[in-house]
Amino acid sequence: MKTSNPALKKAFQQATVQDATGLMTVQGTIEKSGLLLLLVILAASINWTLFSTGSTLVQPLTFTGAIGGFILALVTIFKKEMARITAPIYALLEGLFLGGISAIFELSAPGIVMQAIGLTFGVFAVMLIAYRMGWIRATAKFKMGVMVATGAVALTYLISFILSFFGIYLPMIHEGGPIGILFSVVVVGIAALNLILDFDLIEEGATQGAPKYMEWYASFGLLVTLVWLYLEILRLLSKLSRD
Repeated sequence: MKTSNPALKKAFQQATVQDATGLMTVQGTIEKSGLLLLLVILAASINWTLFSTGSTLVQPLTFTGAIGGFILALVTIFKKEMARITAPIYALLEGLFLGGISAIFELSAPGIVMQAIGLTFGVFAVMLIAYRMGWIRATAKFKMGVMVATGAVALTYLISFILSFFGIYLPMIHEGGPIGILFSVVVVGIAALNLILDFDLIEEGATQGAPKYMEWYASFGLLVTLVWLYLEILRLLSKLSRD
C-alpha cells in the first residue's frame, strides 16, 4: 500500500497483524477522527476568542501550536504506536495554530473563514462519495501520481521558505494574480486527492487486520490532510479576495 500523506506512508506495512487490544476497524477510525476534529475545533475556538478580545496570548499560543504540532507530527509518524497519546495532543496544538491564523485571515477578509470551513467539509464529502461510489479508484498509477504531485508541492514550498531568508519571494505562491490563483487551485486539488488515498489506506488497514492503535494513527493522518486542505482553501480564498 502507498500514500502521499507522510503521516500514513508505510504505516500499515510496518504494523503487526494484531496486538493485545484488538484489531483496527473503519468504525473505530471514524470515531477517533471525530474526536480529534472536536479537539481541533475546541482549541481553535479558544485562540479565536482570545484574538477577538485583543489578548496578548494569541501570538505565543499560535506559535506554540505551529511548532508543537510539527514536533508532535514527527513523533507520531516515527512512533505510530504512541498515536493514542500524541494524536489528541497534536489536535489541540493544531487547533491553537488554526485558531490564530484563521483570525488573522478573517480580519483581512471578513467571512473568509466560514467559507473555507464550508468548502473544506464540502470537498471532504464529495471525495468520500466519489471513493465509496467507485468514481475515483486508488490504483497504483493514481497513488504514484498523487505522491509525485504532493512531493512537487512540498519541494516548491521548501524552496520558497529557504529563499524567503534572502528576501526572495516566489510570486506564484504569494501573489493573488492569475498564476498565484492557479497555483492554489492546483494545490487544493492535490490535497483533495490525498483524501482518496487516506480513505483507501484506512479501509485496507481494517481489512488486513492492523492493530487497534492504528485507528489513532490513521485518524491523525486524515486530520493532517484535512488541515492542509483547509489552509490551502483559506489561502486561495484570500488570493481571490485580493484579486
